[in-house]
Amino acid sequence: MSATAPLLDQDEDHRPSDVERLAPPRPPLRRFHTDPAKRDVNRSKVVIVSVALVLVLVTFTVQTELAAYIQADLGWSKPFMMMYVTHSSWILLFPLQLLHVRLRQPSVRFRVLYRAHVHSLITTAQSIHDRYVASTQSLAYNATIVTLWLALSLNVAASTWYVAVNLTTPSDLSAIYNASAFFAYAWSVILLGEAVRWDKVGAVILSVVGVVIVAYGGVQDHTPGHEVEASNRLIGNVIIAIGSVGYGLYEVLYKRMACPPADMEPTPRDSIYFSNAVAASIGLATLLTLWITLPFFHYLGVEIFEWPSKQVWVCLVISMVANFVFTAAFLTMVSLTNPVLSSVAALLSIFVIALTDMVITGKPLTRNALLGGFLIIVAFGVLAAATWRELTEQEEGSEGSDE
Repeated sequence: MSATAPLLDQDEDHRPSDVERLAPPRPPLRRFHTDPAKRDVNRSKVVIVSVALVLVLVTFTVQTELAAYIQADLGWSKPFMMMYVTHSSWILLFPLQLLHVRLRQPSVRFRVLYRAHVHSLITTAQSIHDRYVASTQSLAYNATIVTLWLALSLNVAASTWYVAVNLTTPSDLSAIYNASAFFAYAWSVILLGEAVRWDKVGAVILSVVGVVIVAYGGVQDHTPGHEVEASNRLIGNVIIAIGSVGYGLYEVLYKRMACPPADMEPTPRDSIYFSNAVAASIGLATLLTLWITLPFFHYLGVEIFEWPSKQVWVCLVISMVANFVFTAAFLTMVSLTNPVLSSVAALLSIFVIALTDMVITGKPLTRNALLGGFLIIVAFGVLAAATWRELTEQEEGSEGSDE
């Protein structure tokens, strides 16, 4: 949201009529009172979430394979620098979004479109501020604080992966980090007040079991040059466990602090626009703050700075594009559904990556890898059904209250 913060102070020659013509006055958040209208909105959500899921699976696979290729084959093993560049690139989501708005209405002056778009983002941000923030501080101040919290939780959680990668085994790393789906549910109960539903609990446990089976049954830890001492492995597992808890917290904080209230939602398109604006804000915060760590890592010898070659740059750019498409799709899923479903959906990428590796290396998947992938797919199906039931129950409940 900090990406929109500088836009809050609009100049004096602003003409409300222009904004109102493109974004007619409406309540900041919409309630749908008719059954057909609610069903149409829910169907739109299903379509958007389905497209987002495909994008998440494809782009996460692309960036994972490219990251491995850059570090292993091209020899540019700079994980912290990759994280900084990748997360900072999210800032590009905002100008790309403005380009999309422009292409949708090419006959309207860009200045008018820009003002109307920013007005819509601020309206949504104000609705979240009014509902959740008890502070008397301004919207711009609280938006900045929220953005910094999201950037901090994301980057701390992501950095644990890079710290632990050389301390523990690939199987431990994958299994523990991807247990974030369980912690996302736990944080949802604590911070979002979500009811404990046993179908969801069972699905989350099933997905984590599937990840463990894929990690320990589908790959081998006997990678040359990656022997791990028992003491280092324990330290690495503790570090990555902290990251798993932290990433689950990041997802829930995003839902809690950067999404409209569950009972009053904007249109699906507005949700996508606002998600992209939040992601761009996190990118801006990362760009302006995380660079401070890089000189320290260089002088301490943790990660020596080395300018990438042309081949590495090409792969980095493709990886960055894949990452911010993944981010836009993933945060859209969180905004339109919930962190738990989105987290388990992301776990599907583990099986997709295993299939991709099979195609690239020619090594067939083991039975355990197939079994683990099947369990993750079943878990996602159960969670998707549970999420749809919740939408239906909310619809019926709101109809009863309207009567």
